Amino acid sequence: MERNAVRLGEVDLASSIMNASGPRSAERGEIYELAAVHRGAIVFKSCNLAGLDAPDNLKNAGAEHFAAIAGELTPRGKAIIASIVGTSEEEFIAVARRLDRAGAAILELNLADPYVLNSLAPFASLDRLKALVGRVRGEIGCALAVKLPPAAGYPARALADVLKAMRVAIAVCQNDLPKDLEVDIARGLAKGPERALSHAHAIFRESEGLLDVVAVGGINAGRDAYLAHLTGAKAVQVGSALIKEGAGALGRIDRELDALLAEHGKRSVDEIVGALRFEQ
Repeated sequence: MERNAVRLGEVDLASSIMNASGPRSAERGEIYELAAVHRGAIVFKSCNLAGLDAPDNLKNAGAEHFAAIAGELTPRGKAIIASIVGTSEEEFIAVARRLDRAGAAILELNLADPYVLNSLAPFASLDRLKALVGRVRGEIGCALAVKLPPAAGYPARALADVLKAMRVAIAVCQNDLPKDLEVDIARGLAKGPERALSHAHAIFRESEGLLDVVAVGGINAGRDAYLAHLTGAKAVQVGSALIKEGAGALGRIDRELDALLAEHGKRSVDEIVGALRFEQ
């Protein structure tokens, strides 16, 4: 399914479909299961330096646990996206250094989780955001992604400008499309006036093509992925379907997306990224 291959943050991926950080991505066995059944990138559960027992959504065994798995899978050709949380800039930097050395292709700073928002306040000001992201960027060599909350308190253009200035390659954003949205995906037309349809779409529109956008949320079928791509996402992350169906959900959505691309005469995902138009 070469149609589904993408280049995300200058990293070649066999598929635009990947798991979301969290579901089935913390323990060695479940990570290896994902790696065995899906050809795309593997996103690790967000981790801190020493590990966490709570909250549940961030329960993890620490940076060394994930570094060891990255060190095993990377030589086998598996692209690893490691996600990081922490309560200080120093913790973010220490975890980023370790996972970068272990071979992660992309490091995601998870600045969207309440654990980070409440303890580190990365969006207290744009200068605060620049300081954190800039320090991590200066310490690693791999591609850098930032996971943004949909309500950071700043216009999409301001956030996009900060990420671009800090040499961030990827913005991970909510795929919070309106439930009543009407789209003719065959023609790439949405009903209504031109507007930002989701958090991911807003960041895509304001980044002037200098950020790759990953959309997370609401991806349960190939059509959902196709629509997310139309609204600017270079890649999508699957959460709920993975919880319900297991690792096979990724392959199913991958195949459904491939079939839709073929049906509409598209040779690659790149042909539809950001191609949505509006029908008044």
